[in-house]
Amino acid sequence: MIKAIIIDDEARARSLLRKMLTEYCADIEVAADCEDLPNGVKAIRKLKPDLVFLDIEMPGHSGLELLDFFDENEINFSIIFITAYNNYAIKAFKLSAVDYLLKPVEPNDLENAVERFRRKNTKDKNSIATLKENLKEDGLDKIAVPDSNSIKFLQLDDILYFKADNTYTEIFFADNNKLVISRTLKNMEDTLSGTPQFFRCHKSYIVNMKYLTDYVKSDGGYLVIKGKHQVPVSPDKVQDLLSQAAFVKR
Repeated sequence: MIKAIIIDDEARARSLLRKMLTEYCADIEVAADCEDLPNGVKAIRKLKPDLVFLDIEMPGHSGLELLDFFDENEINFSIIFITAYNNYAIKAFKLSAVDYLLKPVEPNDLENAVERFRRKNTKDKNSIATLKENLKEDGLDKIAVPDSNSIKFLQLDDILYFKADNTYTEIFFADNNKLVISRTLKNMEDTLSGTPQFFRCHKSYIVNMKYLTDYVKSDGGYLVIKGKHQVPVSPDKVQDLLSQAAFVKR
């Protein structure tokens, strides 16, 4: 059995989630449900759960502060956030690779989140710290990404392009530096959606249109970034590319 704790200031939400877990996730035992973060911290210390279902927006303390109450060696549990945040903020969750459920919680989403926990079972404090920083952004001109034991803040205008490397992404910068992060290119695409300057030109590349200098039709078609970097472009992306370029110029 998987031992779980629910932390949510809404009694109805706690009761509903408990019932849904009983019905749809039979291997999860809810050891406690708590109405605020201080009581949740006490319950975690006492009951030592495997999994915490954590509301973010609560009076007094945000759910994002939970790990601030624990030393690194005490974090022996995973978190699935429960949130009513809007679509823009959801991009921050995806970029930070943090599991989340949108309110009102749907049974299928709950089952999928729990299944990801069973497979992954990660306890990544750095992901939560990254999420905190990304949720602070008022506009998408900078992102925070995990880098080993630190968090790097990247100005989007400094990025030339992103390149997929299996489950990692290589980020190439205008100053010729490069950074590899443990996020997929799909994470980056979801995060950058609605940002016209970035374009998914190929299954393995996202380019910053600000630095696009040429589209070369020969040799299967490729883009030239900042006059020297050659990036492939898929044939079915060419028309979208030309439309996107026209949009950026206006």
